[in-house]
Amino acid sequence: MKNSKIVFWSITVALAGFLFGFDTVVISGADLSLQELWPHSKLFHGAVIMASALWGTVVGAIFGSIPTDKWGRKKTLFWIGVFYFVSAVGSALAKDPWIFAIFRFIGGLAVGASTIAAPAYISEIAPASNRGKLVALYQFNIVFGILVAFLSNYLLSSIPHEAWRWMIGAEAVPALAYMLMVLTVPESPRWLLVKKHDRNAAAATLRLIDPNMDTEAEMNRIADDHHQADKSETIFIQKYRFPLMLAFLIAFFNQFSGINAFLYYAPRIFELAGLEKSAALLSSTGIGLTNMVFTLLGVALIDRFGRRQLMYIGSVGYIISLTMVAVSFGLQWKGMAVPGFLFLFIASHAIGQGAVIWVFIAEIFPNHLRASGQAFGSSVHWVLAAAIPSLVPVLFDLIGAAPVFGIFAFMMVLQLLFVWKMMPETKGVSLEDMQARLVK
Repeated sequence: MKNSKIVFWSITVALAGFLFGFDTVVISGADLSLQELWPHSKLFHGAVIMASALWGTVVGAIFGSIPTDKWGRKKTLFWIGVFYFVSAVGSALAKDPWIFAIFRFIGGLAVGASTIAAPAYISEIAPASNRGKLVALYQFNIVFGILVAFLSNYLLSSIPHEAWRWMIGAEAVPALAYMLMVLTVPESPRWLLVKKHDRNAAAATLRLIDPNMDTEAEMNRIADDHHQADKSETIFIQKYRFPLMLAFLIAFFNQFSGINAFLYYAPRIFELAGLEKSAALLSSTGIGLTNMVFTLLGVALIDRFGRRQLMYIGSVGYIISLTMVAVSFGLQWKGMAVPGFLFLFIASHAIGQGAVIWVFIAEIFPNHLRASGQAFGSSVHWVLAAAIPSLVPVLFDLIGAAPVFGIFAFMMVLQLLFVWKMMPETKGVSLEDMQARLVK
């Protein structure tokens, strides 16, 4: 890209995704230590101590559009950093499981809100030709944060006394750095114009984005689009049924691929496939590396191939890999068969749904309803992300692993039909033109 400022701003804001990934995974290193420190029932340990951040994520996703629209993208992103920092420090110092859960819940609020504010900001400053790869930096940073959290946990695990506190508290360092970095980015010009009605500030930011831009013409185009919109509208009226359905379905299929269920229970799944515990853990680390490499590939290709093409590639990969995993469990194949197919599964997800979901949801709603639309799509994603992994251990016991993966494979056949019949291509289309195409 010619404008290095846009790249820097996008990378800065996308670091919210790094904290998202780090916060999500860092708790895994503290799991057993917390169970020993606070010996409660498995239900309490799972639902309160371990899952408190997840419930915060659901709440943050549902209500995150409110500060994003009212206070602005930049201010919301700054406070997301504050929440991450407070959560990390408070959780690390907690002496009681309920206090620990409260601070983890605060971190979850930041995760949920970041899935709205960060993609919205990047989509609104990025040129249409590079919007996909810039917004997809958010997803790449999620995956990168997951890897760094695993590495951080490993390096800190040798601390002799209460190593888990250092593991959890380590997040405060990148959170503080993120807070300071966000202060250097400008506010979204579309928010300044549409929500704050500050033409001078919007024009100044547009000139930073593209010094050769006719700022008056661009602001008039954004303003005309806004003035034509009914400010009393919500995303749930008939007019926006199609983009609402698109947001629902892409989030729905994202989780019904089984991706979160697999990431949460990868070692268990590998052990079910016949691997020893050490080999299972090593395979899980390899999954994280594969996820990052193919996410980076998806980011590089999303503006060249387009969103639909990556979803086609991912869907076919999903169907093949999940079907073969189901067959492997059904025929009780042991050894590296299941891990091999699961590596194909994670690669298919990373280059397809993983790279596309946050980009696509950020593109399909009009300016005045973008945050609300993202809140809806993000909420569907996170509710299912909480529900499906919770059911997987029970389903493994009731019906076995083969039928569970068979269900996921069938759902990906439905996703392929969704991409073929319903999903529009958004590559290279301005946000205002996208509204004209999708809203009838």
